[in-house]
Amino acid sequence: MHTDPAARPDPITTGPFDSLRDYVAAVDARGGLLRIADMDQDRYEATAFAYRLVEEFGFDEAPPFVIERIRTGGAWHDLPVLGNLFGGWANEAMAFGVAQDTPARDMYRTAFERLRSVYAAQDQWPRIAPVVTPSAGAPCQEIVVTGDDVDLGAFPWLQTNPGDAGAYITAGTVFIEDPELGRNVATYRCQVQSRNRIGVNMETGQNGWSFLQSYRKRGQETMPAAVVIGVDPITFAVGTSKMAALGEDELQIAGGLRGKPVELVKCRTSDLLVPAHAEIVIEGEISVTGTEAEGPYGEVFGYMGLAKPKNFFMTVTAITHRRKPWVVNCFAGITKLTMSLPQTVANNVAYRKALPNLVEFYRPIETMGVAILSINKRFPGEGLTAGQYIAASDLFAKVIIVVDHDIDVRDKTQIFQALGTRWQPDPASLLIPQTRGFPLDPSAPTRWLTSKMVIDATRQWPAEGGPEKWPQVSREIVEQRHAEAFEIVAARWPEYWRDWQK
Repeated sequence: MHTDPAARPDPITTGPFDSLRDYVAAVDARGGLLRIADMDQDRYEATAFAYRLVEEFGFDEAPPFVIERIRTGGAWHDLPVLGNLFGGWANEAMAFGVAQDTPARDMYRTAFERLRSVYAAQDQWPRIAPVVTPSAGAPCQEIVVTGDDVDLGAFPWLQTNPGDAGAYITAGTVFIEDPELGRNVATYRCQVQSRNRIGVNMETGQNGWSFLQSYRKRGQETMPAAVVIGVDPITFAVGTSKMAALGEDELQIAGGLRGKPVELVKCRTSDLLVPAHAEIVIEGEISVTGTEAEGPYGEVFGYMGLAKPKNFFMTVTAITHRRKPWVVNCFAGITKLTMSLPQTVANNVAYRKALPNLVEFYRPIETMGVAILSINKRFPGEGLTAGQYIAASDLFAKVIIVVDHDIDVRDKTQIFQALGTRWQPDPASLLIPQTRGFPLDPSAPTRWLTSKMVIDATRQWPAEGGPEKWPQVSREIVEQRHAEAFEIVAARWPEYWRDWQK
Protein backbone atom coordinates (compact mmCIF):
# COMPACT_ATOMS: atom_id res chain seq x y z
CA MET A 1 0.00 0.00 0.00
CA HIS A 2 1.40 3.40 -0.96
CA THR A 3 1.37 5.90 1.87
CA ASP A 4 2.84 9.00 0.24
CA PRO A 5 0.96 10.75 -2.58
CA ALA A 6 4.22 12.49 -3.46
CA ALA A 7 5.64 9.13 -4.61
CA ARG A 8 4.15 7.85 -7.87
CA PRO A 9 2.81 4.33 -7.21
CA ASP A 10 2.91 1.29 -9.41
CA PRO A 11 -0.20 0.74 -11.55
CA ILE A 12 -3.01 -1.08 -9.74
CA THR A 13 -6.32 -2.47 -10.87
CA THR A 14 -9.62 -0.67 -10.84
CA GLY A 15 -12.00 -0.54 -7.84
CA PRO A 16 -13.86 -1.03 -5.66
CA PHE A 17 -11.11 0.04 -3.27
CA ASP A 18 -10.58 -0.78 0.39
CA SER A 19 -9.09 2.61 1.16
CA LEU A 20 -8.81 6.15 -0.07
CA ARG A 21 -5.11 5.50 -0.68
CA ASP A 22 -5.79 2.64 -3.05
CA TYR A 23 -8.19 4.85 -5.02
CA VAL A 24 -5.72 7.73 -5.24
CA ALA A 25 -2.98 5.29 -6.32
CA ALA A 26 -5.16 4.11 -9.19
CA VAL A 27 -5.96 7.69 -10.24
CA ASP A 28 -2.27 8.54 -10.07
CA ALA A 29 -1.27 5.46 -12.05
CA ARG A 30 -3.36 6.62 -15.00
CA GLY A 31 -1.84 10.11 -14.82
CA GLY A 32 -4.97 11.68 -13.38
CA LEU A 33 -3.62 13.19 -10.15
CA LEU A 34 -2.35 16.77 -10.24
CA ARG A 35 0.57 17.33 -7.82
CA ILE A 36 1.34 20.70 -6.26
CA ALA A 37 4.45 21.14 -4.11
CA ASP A 38 3.16 23.85 -1.77
CA MET A 39 0.45 26.46 -1.32
CA ASP A 40 -0.18 29.31 1.11
CA GLN A 41 -3.80 29.01 2.24
CA ASP A 42 -3.36 31.92 4.63
CA ARG A 43 -3.47 33.91 1.37
CA TYR A 44 -6.30 31.64 0.08
CA GLU A 45 -4.11 30.25 -2.67
CA ALA A 46 -5.74 26.79 -2.61
CA THR A 47 -9.20 28.35 -2.86
CA ALA A 48 -8.26 30.52 -5.82
CA PHE A 49 -6.60 27.51 -7.44
CA ALA A 50 -9.78 25.43 -7.07
CA TYR A 51 -11.80 28.15 -8.82
CA ARG A 52 -9.24 28.39 -11.65
CA LEU A 53 -9.10 24.60 -12.01
CA VAL A 54 -12.84 24.42 -12.69
CA GLU A 55 -12.66 27.41 -15.02
CA GLU A 56 -9.96 25.69 -17.08
CA PHE A 57 -11.28 22.12 -17.17
CA GLY A 58 -14.98 22.45 -16.42
CA PHE A 59 -16.71 21.00 -13.38
CA ASP A 60 -17.05 17.48 -14.80
CA GLU A 61 -13.47 17.10 -16.06
CA ALA A 62 -11.38 18.95 -13.47
CA PRO A 63 -8.85 16.45 -12.05
CA PRO A 64 -8.16 15.51 -8.43
CA PHE A 65 -5.18 17.30 -6.91
CA VAL A 66 -2.86 16.99 -3.92
CA ILE A 67 -1.08 19.84 -2.16
CA GLU A 68 1.97 18.24 -0.56
CA ARG A 69 2.79 21.12 1.81
CA ILE A 70 0.46 23.89 2.89
CA ARG A 71 0.38 26.87 5.20
CA THR A 72 -2.77 27.44 7.20
CA GLY A 73 -3.38 29.09 10.55
CA GLY A 74 0.05 30.69 10.40
CA ALA A 75 1.95 27.40 10.26
CA TRP A 76 3.34 25.21 7.48
CA HIS A 77 2.11 21.60 7.50
CA ASP A 78 3.92 18.74 5.76
CA LEU A 79 0.75 16.68 5.66
CA PRO A 80 -0.83 16.42 2.18
CA VAL A 81 -4.23 18.01 1.48
CA LEU A 82 -6.35 16.46 -1.29
CA GLY A 83 -9.03 18.29 -3.25
CA ASN A 84 -11.63 17.49 -5.92
CA LEU A 85 -11.06 13.82 -5.14
CA PHE A 86 -13.80 12.49 -7.39
CA GLY A 87 -13.42 14.88 -10.29
CA GLY A 88 -13.59 13.38 -13.78
CA TRP A 89 -16.11 10.94 -15.24
CA ALA A 90 -13.53 8.16 -15.46
CA ASN A 91 -12.44 8.37 -11.83
CA GLU A 92 -15.95 7.96 -10.46
CA ALA A 93 -16.59 5.02 -12.79
CA MET A 94 -13.27 3.45 -11.81
CA ALA A 95 -14.22 3.61 -8.13
CA PHE A 96 -17.13 1.30 -8.95
CA GLY A 97 -14.98 -1.23 -10.80
CA VAL A 98 -15.12 -0.13 -14.44
CA ALA A 99 -11.92 -0.92 -16.35
CA GLN A 100 -9.79 1.97 -17.55
CA ASP A 101 -9.80 0.99 -21.21
CA THR A 102 -12.68 3.06 -22.61
CA PRO A 103 -13.34 6.81 -23.03
CA ALA A 104 -14.27 8.59 -19.80
CA ARG A 105 -17.91 9.19 -20.72
CA ASP A 106 -18.31 5.57 -21.79
CA MET A 107 -16.79 4.42 -18.50
CA TYR A 108 -19.31 6.49 -16.56
CA ARG A 109 -22.18 5.20 -18.69
CA THR A 110 -21.03 1.62 -18.11
CA ALA A 111 -20.89 2.18 -14.35
CA PHE A 112 -24.35 3.76 -14.39
CA GLU A 113 -25.91 0.83 -16.26
CA ARG A 114 -24.21 -1.72 -14.01
CA LEU A 115 -25.46 -0.05 -10.86
CA ARG A 116 -28.93 0.42 -12.30
CA SER A 117 -29.23 -3.29 -13.07
CA VAL A 118 -28.00 -4.17 -9.58
CA TYR A 119 -30.52 -1.86 -7.92
CA ALA A 120 -33.41 -2.84 -10.18
CA ALA A 121 -32.85 -6.55 -9.57
CA GLN A 122 -33.93 -6.28 -5.92
CA ASP A 123 -35.61 -2.86 -5.95
CA GLN A 124 -32.96 -1.78 -3.45
CA TRP A 125 -29.22 -1.78 -3.01
CA PRO A 126 -27.65 -5.10 -1.99
CA ARG A 127 -26.52 -5.31 1.62
CA ILE A 128 -23.34 -6.78 3.08
CA ALA A 129 -22.85 -6.29 6.81
CA PRO A 130 -19.54 -4.79 7.98
CA VAL A 131 -16.99 -6.87 9.89
CA VAL A 132 -14.96 -5.96 12.96
CA THR A 133 -11.19 -6.39 12.84
CA PRO A 134 -8.66 -6.29 15.71
CA SER A 135 -7.27 -2.91 16.74
CA ALA A 136 -3.73 -4.19 16.42
CA GLY A 137 -2.49 -3.29 12.96
CA ALA A 138 -5.48 -1.12 12.04
CA PRO A 139 -4.11 1.64 9.76
CA CYS A 140 -6.34 4.32 11.29
CA GLN A 141 -4.81 3.66 14.73
CA GLU A 142 -1.13 3.67 13.86
CA ILE A 143 -0.89 6.83 16.00
CA VAL A 144 -3.12 7.33 19.06
CA VAL A 145 -3.41 10.67 20.89
CA THR A 146 -5.68 11.06 23.93
CA GLY A 147 -6.47 13.38 26.82
CA ASP A 148 -4.50 16.60 27.18
CA ASP A 149 -2.31 15.70 24.21
CA VAL A 150 -5.22 16.11 21.80
CA ASP A 151 -4.58 19.04 19.45
CA LEU A 152 -6.65 19.58 16.32
CA GLY A 153 -4.19 22.31 15.33
CA ALA A 154 -1.68 19.61 14.34
CA PHE A 155 -3.64 19.05 11.12
CA PRO A 156 -4.10 21.38 8.12
CA TRP A 157 -7.83 22.04 8.27
CA LEU A 158 -8.60 24.82 5.81
CA GLN A 159 -10.60 27.97 6.06
CA THR A 160 -11.76 27.72 2.46
CA ASN A 161 -13.35 31.18 2.23
CA PRO A 162 -12.36 34.34 4.12
CA GLY A 163 -16.06 34.74 4.90
CA ASP A 164 -16.13 31.43 6.78
CA ALA A 165 -16.19 31.56 10.57
CA GLY A 166 -12.89 29.68 10.68
CA ALA A 167 -11.27 26.44 9.63
CA TYR A 168 -13.62 23.54 8.89
CA ILE A 169 -13.45 19.78 8.57
CA THR A 170 -15.43 19.59 5.33
CA ALA A 171 -15.06 15.93 4.34
CA GLY A 172 -15.57 14.20 7.67
CA THR A 173 -17.87 11.19 7.79
CA VAL A 174 -19.64 11.27 11.16
CA PHE A 175 -20.36 7.93 12.88
CA ILE A 176 -22.98 7.76 15.62
CA GLU A 177 -25.05 4.93 17.12
CA ASP A 178 -28.29 4.66 19.06
CA PRO A 179 -29.72 1.58 20.83
CA GLU A 180 -33.09 2.10 19.10
CA LEU A 181 -32.18 3.71 15.76
CA GLY A 182 -29.00 1.78 15.02
CA ARG A 183 -26.10 3.40 13.20
CA ASN A 184 -25.91 6.63 11.20
CA VAL A 185 -23.06 7.41 8.80
CA ALA A 186 -23.32 10.89 7.29
CA THR A 187 -21.34 13.98 6.35
CA TYR A 188 -21.82 17.08 8.47
CA ARG A 189 -19.60 20.15 8.38
CA CYS A 190 -17.48 20.58 11.51
CA GLN A 191 -16.03 23.95 12.52
CA VAL A 192 -12.69 23.70 14.35
CA GLN A 193 -13.23 25.83 17.46
CA SER A 194 -10.27 24.95 19.68
CA ARG A 195 -7.64 22.26 20.18
CA ASN A 196 -10.30 19.81 21.42
CA ARG A 197 -13.69 21.14 20.33
CA ILE A 198 -15.51 21.19 17.01
CA GLY A 199 -18.97 22.25 15.92
CA VAL A 200 -21.11 19.55 14.31
CA ASN A 201 -23.82 20.95 12.04
CA MET A 202 -26.78 18.55 12.13
CA GLU A 203 -29.76 20.33 10.60
CA THR A 204 -33.26 19.86 11.99
CA GLY A 205 -34.84 16.76 10.46
CA GLN A 206 -31.57 15.12 9.42
CA ASN A 207 -30.89 11.63 10.75
CA GLY A 208 -28.13 12.87 13.05
CA TRP A 209 -30.55 15.36 14.59
CA SER A 210 -33.05 12.52 15.18
CA PHE A 211 -30.34 10.53 16.97
CA LEU A 212 -29.61 13.46 19.27
CA GLN A 213 -33.32 13.79 20.08
CA SER A 214 -33.40 10.10 20.97
CA TYR A 215 -30.54 10.61 23.45
CA ARG A 216 -32.28 13.67 24.85
CA LYS A 217 -35.53 11.78 25.46
CA ARG A 218 -33.61 9.22 27.51
CA GLY A 219 -32.15 12.02 29.65
CA GLN A 220 -28.57 11.55 28.42
CA GLU A 221 -26.38 14.63 28.23
CA THR A 222 -23.87 13.49 25.60
CA MET A 223 -23.77 11.20 22.56
CA PRO A 224 -20.56 9.41 21.52
CA ALA A 225 -19.45 10.30 18.00
CA ALA A 226 -16.50 9.89 15.68
CA VAL A 227 -15.58 12.15 12.76
CA VAL A 228 -13.68 10.08 10.22
CA ILE A 229 -11.57 11.64 7.47
CA GLY A 230 -10.45 9.65 4.44
CA VAL A 231 -12.77 6.64 4.26
CA ASP A 232 -12.91 4.56 1.06
CA PRO A 233 -14.70 6.24 -1.88
CA ILE A 234 -17.91 4.18 -1.80
CA THR A 235 -18.40 4.53 1.95
CA PHE A 236 -17.90 8.29 1.57
CA ALA A 237 -20.40 8.44 -1.31
CA VAL A 238 -23.05 6.59 0.69
CA GLY A 239 -22.44 8.86 3.70
CA THR A 240 -23.00 11.99 1.60
CA SER A 241 -26.21 10.68 -0.01
CA LYS A 242 -29.81 10.15 1.00
CA MET A 243 -29.70 6.44 0.17
CA ALA A 244 -30.50 5.16 3.66
CA ALA A 245 -33.64 5.96 5.62
CA LEU A 246 -33.64 6.51 9.37
CA GLY A 247 -32.81 3.18 11.01
CA GLU A 248 -31.01 1.73 7.97
CA ASP A 249 -27.28 1.06 8.16
CA GLU A 250 -25.30 2.96 5.52
CA LEU A 251 -22.36 0.60 5.99
CA GLN A 252 -24.42 -2.36 4.83
CA ILE A 253 -25.26 -0.47 1.63
CA ALA A 254 -21.60 0.50 1.20
CA GLY A 255 -20.64 -3.16 1.61
CA GLY A 256 -23.20 -4.20 -0.99
CA LEU A 257 -21.88 -1.66 -3.49
CA ARG A 258 -18.29 -2.69 -2.76
CA GLY A 259 -19.11 -6.37 -3.05
CA LYS A 260 -17.31 -6.97 0.25
CA PRO A 261 -17.78 -5.83 3.84
CA VAL A 262 -16.41 -2.59 5.23
CA GLU A 263 -13.74 -3.43 7.81
CA LEU A 264 -14.33 -1.70 11.15
CA VAL A 265 -12.28 -1.21 14.28
CA LYS A 266 -13.38 -0.16 17.78
CA CYS A 267 -12.63 3.41 18.83
CA ARG A 268 -10.17 3.96 21.70
CA THR A 269 -12.46 6.04 23.95
CA SER A 270 -15.92 4.67 23.07
CA ASP A 271 -17.61 1.56 21.72
CA LEU A 272 -18.19 3.12 18.30
CA LEU A 273 -16.90 1.23 15.28
CA VAL A 274 -15.13 3.10 12.47
CA PRO A 275 -13.46 2.10 9.16
CA ALA A 276 -10.08 0.53 9.87
CA HIS A 277 -8.48 1.90 6.67
CA ALA A 278 -9.41 5.56 7.28
CA GLU A 279 -6.85 8.36 7.49
CA ILE A 280 -7.93 10.18 10.69
CA VAL A 281 -10.52 9.43 13.38
CA ILE A 282 -11.60 12.19 15.76
CA GLU A 283 -13.35 10.61 18.75
CA GLY A 284 -15.52 12.52 21.17
CA GLU A 285 -18.91 13.31 22.66
CA ILE A 286 -21.56 15.62 21.23
CA SER A 287 -23.46 17.65 23.79
CA VAL A 288 -27.15 16.81 23.69
CA THR A 289 -28.26 19.80 25.76
CA GLY A 290 -25.67 22.50 25.10
CA THR A 291 -25.15 24.63 21.99
CA GLU A 292 -22.60 27.11 20.67
CA ALA A 293 -22.51 29.69 17.88
CA GLU A 294 -21.33 28.37 14.50
CA GLY A 295 -20.82 29.73 11.00
CA PRO A 296 -21.21 31.40 8.61
CA TYR A 297 -19.89 28.94 6.05
CA GLY A 298 -19.67 28.91 2.25
CA GLU A 299 -22.35 26.42 1.19
CA VAL A 300 -22.61 24.04 -1.79
CA PHE A 301 -24.73 26.61 -3.66
CA GLY A 302 -21.66 28.83 -3.91
CA TYR A 303 -23.10 31.41 -1.49
CA MET A 304 -22.30 32.14 2.16
CA GLY A 305 -24.71 30.52 4.56
CA LEU A 306 -26.07 32.22 7.64
CA ALA A 307 -24.40 32.19 11.03
CA LYS A 308 -26.11 29.86 13.51
CA PRO A 309 -26.42 31.21 17.05
CA LYS A 310 -27.15 27.72 18.38
CA ASN A 311 -25.41 24.64 17.00
CA PHE A 312 -24.27 21.25 18.32
CA PHE A 313 -20.65 20.81 19.34
CA MET A 314 -18.32 17.91 20.17
CA THR A 315 -15.61 17.66 22.80
CA VAL A 316 -12.72 15.60 21.43
CA THR A 317 -11.44 12.75 23.59
CA ALA A 318 -8.96 11.17 21.19
CA ILE A 319 -7.44 11.48 17.73
CA THR A 320 -6.12 8.37 15.99
CA HIS A 321 -4.54 8.40 12.55
CA ARG A 322 -2.14 6.87 10.07
CA ARG A 323 1.48 7.95 9.98
CA LYS A 324 1.59 11.13 7.90
CA PRO A 325 -2.19 11.11 7.38
CA TRP A 326 -3.96 12.70 4.44
CA VAL A 327 -6.45 15.53 4.90
CA VAL A 328 -9.34 15.88 2.44
CA ASN A 329 -11.00 19.24 1.76
CA CYS A 330 -14.24 19.52 -0.20
CA PHE A 331 -13.96 23.14 -1.43
CA ALA A 332 -17.74 23.35 -1.11
CA GLY A 333 -19.45 25.35 -3.83
CA ILE A 334 -16.34 25.20 -6.04
CA THR A 335 -15.32 21.64 -6.92
CA LYS A 336 -17.05 18.28 -6.91
CA LEU A 337 -17.89 17.15 -3.39
CA THR A 338 -18.50 13.45 -3.80
CA MET A 339 -19.55 10.70 -6.21
CA SER A 340 -23.10 11.03 -7.49
CA LEU A 341 -23.55 7.65 -9.20
CA PRO A 342 -25.38 5.70 -6.45
CA GLN A 343 -27.86 8.48 -5.68
CA THR A 344 -28.46 9.15 -9.39
CA VAL A 345 -29.15 5.48 -10.05
CA ALA A 346 -31.53 5.22 -7.08
CA ASN A 347 -33.43 8.30 -8.28
CA ASN A 348 -33.74 6.89 -11.80
CA VAL A 349 -35.15 3.57 -10.63
CA ALA A 350 -37.58 5.22 -8.22
CA TYR A 351 -38.84 7.83 -10.68
CA ARG A 352 -39.27 5.29 -13.48
CA LYS A 353 -41.95 3.52 -11.43
CA ALA A 354 -44.17 6.58 -11.75
CA LEU A 355 -42.87 7.65 -15.17
CA PRO A 356 -42.62 4.53 -17.38
CA ASN A 357 -41.48 6.65 -20.32
CA LEU A 358 -38.54 8.10 -18.38
CA VAL A 359 -35.23 7.53 -20.17
CA GLU A 360 -32.91 9.15 -17.65
CA PHE A 361 -32.93 11.61 -14.75
CA TYR A 362 -29.89 13.69 -13.81
CA ARG A 363 -29.28 16.45 -11.30
CA PRO A 364 -25.90 18.14 -11.95
CA ILE A 365 -24.05 18.67 -8.69
CA GLU A 366 -22.52 21.94 -9.84
CA THR A 367 -25.88 23.53 -10.68
CA MET A 368 -27.80 22.99 -7.49
CA GLY A 369 -31.54 23.37 -8.01
CA VAL A 370 -31.53 22.27 -11.65
CA ALA A 371 -32.70 18.81 -12.78
CA ILE A 372 -32.90 17.35 -16.28
CA LEU A 373 -34.89 14.35 -17.43
CA SER A 374 -35.28 12.78 -20.86
CA ILE A 375 -38.45 10.94 -21.88
CA ASN A 376 -39.87 8.91 -24.72
CA LYS A 377 -42.83 11.17 -25.35
CA ARG A 378 -45.93 9.29 -26.50
CA PHE A 379 -48.75 11.77 -25.98
CA PRO A 380 -49.21 15.55 -25.94
CA GLY A 381 -48.60 17.05 -22.49
CA GLU A 382 -46.33 14.30 -21.19
CA GLY A 383 -43.37 16.67 -20.88
CA LEU A 384 -45.08 18.99 -18.43
CA THR A 385 -46.68 16.07 -16.59
CA ALA A 386 -43.30 14.38 -16.06
CA GLY A 387 -41.79 17.66 -14.91
CA GLN A 388 -44.58 18.22 -12.38
CA TYR A 389 -43.95 14.80 -10.87
CA ILE A 390 -40.25 15.56 -10.41
CA ALA A 391 -41.08 18.97 -8.94
CA ALA A 392 -43.28 17.29 -6.32
CA SER A 393 -40.87 14.42 -5.61
CA ASP A 394 -37.37 15.90 -5.70
CA LEU A 395 -36.43 18.18 -2.81
CA PHE A 396 -33.44 19.71 -4.60
CA ALA A 397 -34.97 20.36 -8.05
CA LYS A 398 -36.20 23.93 -8.53
CA VAL A 399 -35.87 24.23 -12.31
CA ILE A 400 -36.90 21.02 -14.07
CA ILE A 401 -35.98 20.69 -17.74
CA VAL A 402 -37.64 17.91 -19.75
CA VAL A 403 -36.00 16.85 -23.04
CA ASP A 404 -36.52 14.21 -25.72
CA HIS A 405 -34.96 10.76 -25.59
CA ASP A 406 -32.21 11.70 -28.07
CA ILE A 407 -30.73 14.33 -25.75
CA ASP A 408 -27.92 13.31 -23.36
CA VAL A 409 -28.95 14.68 -19.97
CA ARG A 410 -25.27 15.03 -18.95
CA ASP A 411 -24.29 17.03 -22.02
CA LYS A 412 -24.87 20.71 -21.29
CA THR A 413 -24.37 21.67 -24.93
CA GLN A 414 -27.22 19.38 -25.96
CA ILE A 415 -29.40 20.69 -23.13
CA PHE A 416 -28.91 24.31 -24.18
CA GLN A 417 -29.40 23.34 -27.81
CA ALA A 418 -32.77 21.81 -26.91
CA LEU A 419 -33.72 24.95 -24.98
CA GLY A 420 -32.76 27.15 -27.90
CA THR A 421 -34.35 25.10 -30.69
CA ARG A 422 -37.18 22.95 -29.24
CA TRP A 423 -38.61 25.01 -26.38
CA GLN A 424 -41.19 27.76 -26.63
CA PRO A 425 -41.59 29.57 -23.28
CA ASP A 426 -45.30 29.81 -24.00
CA PRO A 427 -47.03 27.41 -23.67
CA ALA A 428 -44.31 24.89 -22.76
CA SER A 429 -43.63 26.24 -19.24
CA LEU A 430 -45.30 25.80 -15.88
CA LEU A 431 -44.74 27.92 -12.78
CA ILE A 432 -45.43 26.36 -9.38
CA PRO A 433 -45.81 29.26 -6.89
CA GLN A 434 -44.90 27.41 -3.70
CA THR A 435 -43.82 23.93 -2.67
CA ARG A 436 -41.24 22.17 -0.49
CA GLY A 437 -37.62 23.01 -1.31
CA PHE A 438 -34.04 22.62 -0.15
CA PRO A 439 -33.37 24.62 3.05
CA LEU A 440 -29.95 25.99 1.96
CA ASP A 441 -31.26 27.67 -1.20
CA PRO A 442 -30.00 31.26 -0.85
CA SER A 443 -32.84 32.65 -2.98
CA ALA A 444 -35.66 31.27 -0.81
CA PRO A 445 -37.20 33.87 1.57
CA THR A 446 -38.52 31.05 3.79
CA ARG A 447 -36.46 27.95 4.52
CA TRP A 448 -37.92 24.69 3.21
CA LEU A 449 -40.24 26.58 0.81
CA THR A 450 -39.61 27.53 -2.81
CA SER A 451 -41.29 28.21 -6.12
CA LYS A 452 -40.45 25.89 -9.03
CA MET A 453 -40.58 25.93 -12.81
CA VAL A 454 -41.04 23.12 -15.30
CA ILE A 455 -39.61 23.67 -18.78
CA ASP A 456 -40.82 21.28 -21.46
CA ALA A 457 -37.93 21.35 -23.97
CA THR A 458 -39.20 18.33 -25.89
CA ARG A 459 -40.29 18.84 -29.48
CA GLN A 460 -43.75 20.36 -29.15
CA TRP A 461 -46.40 18.50 -31.12
CA PRO A 462 -49.13 20.36 -33.02
CA ALA A 463 -51.60 19.57 -30.22
CA GLU A 464 -49.18 21.32 -27.83
CA GLY A 465 -48.87 24.41 -30.03
CA GLY A 466 -45.81 23.21 -31.95
CA PRO A 467 -45.15 23.24 -35.71
CA GLU A 468 -46.84 20.80 -38.05
CA LYS A 469 -43.50 19.33 -39.07
CA TRP A 470 -40.09 19.36 -37.39
CA PRO A 471 -36.95 19.44 -39.58
CA GLN A 472 -34.54 16.54 -39.18
CA VAL A 473 -31.43 16.95 -37.03
CA SER A 474 -28.41 17.32 -39.33
CA ARG A 475 -26.25 14.77 -37.53
CA GLU A 476 -29.01 12.17 -37.83
CA ILE A 477 -28.78 12.38 -41.61
CA VAL A 478 -25.05 11.60 -41.50
CA GLU A 479 -25.63 8.72 -39.09
CA GLN A 480 -28.39 7.26 -41.24
CA ARG A 481 -26.71 7.57 -44.60
CA HIS A 482 -23.02 7.17 -43.74
CA ALA A 483 -22.70 5.60 -40.30
CA GLU A 484 -19.32 4.18 -41.29
CA ALA A 485 -17.88 7.71 -41.22
CA PHE A 486 -18.07 7.79 -37.43
CA GLU A 487 -16.58 4.29 -37.22
CA ILE A 488 -13.65 5.38 -39.36
CA VAL A 489 -13.01 8.40 -37.13
CA ALA A 490 -13.25 6.29 -33.97
CA ALA A 491 -10.67 3.84 -35.31
CA ARG A 492 -8.28 6.56 -36.44
CA TRP A 493 -8.76 8.93 -33.50
CA PRO A 494 -5.35 8.27 -31.86
CA GLU A 495 -3.66 8.72 -35.24
CA TYR A 496 -5.19 12.17 -35.72
CA TRP A 497 -3.68 13.39 -32.45
CA ARG A 498 -0.28 11.73 -32.76
CA ASP A 499 1.65 14.97 -33.46
CA TRP A 500 -0.68 17.35 -31.63
CA GLN A 501 0.78 19.71 -29.05
CA LYS A 502 -1.52 21.69 -26.80
